[in-house]
Amino acid sequence: MHNFKKMKIWKESMDLVSESYKITRSFPDFEKFGLTSQMNRCAISIPSNIAEGSSKSSDKHFRNYLEISLGSAFEWETQLIIALNEQYISKEIFEKLEHKIRQVQKMISSFQFNLDT
Repeated sequence: MHNFKKMKIWKESMDLVSESYKITRSFPDFEKFGLTSQMNRCAISIPSNIAEGSSKSSDKHFRNYLEISLGSAFEWETQLIIALNEQYISKEIFEKLEHKIRQVQKMISSFQFNLDT
């Protein structure tokens, strides 16, 4: 078992949750049950699955949760692109958050790889 609160991937993905809530507050009201909700649920899924997986008794089970977390990270990146395309966020914010999500994706992938060895 791993202490998720000490894991850098969990901390970084928690920061992403805050960023997601911050940007979606400015989305149009009609997106409340659409993109806003979806982006925030995806962002929440990333650290949540890391935390849940850390409680599992084997690295094999933990890897499965990391896989789900990684999928949510890619899904969130896609939604970030949609937010840019719909002009809900600026190019500057997009680039900052795109860099952050790619770092999280790399960290999760690396952690998965290290569990395999």
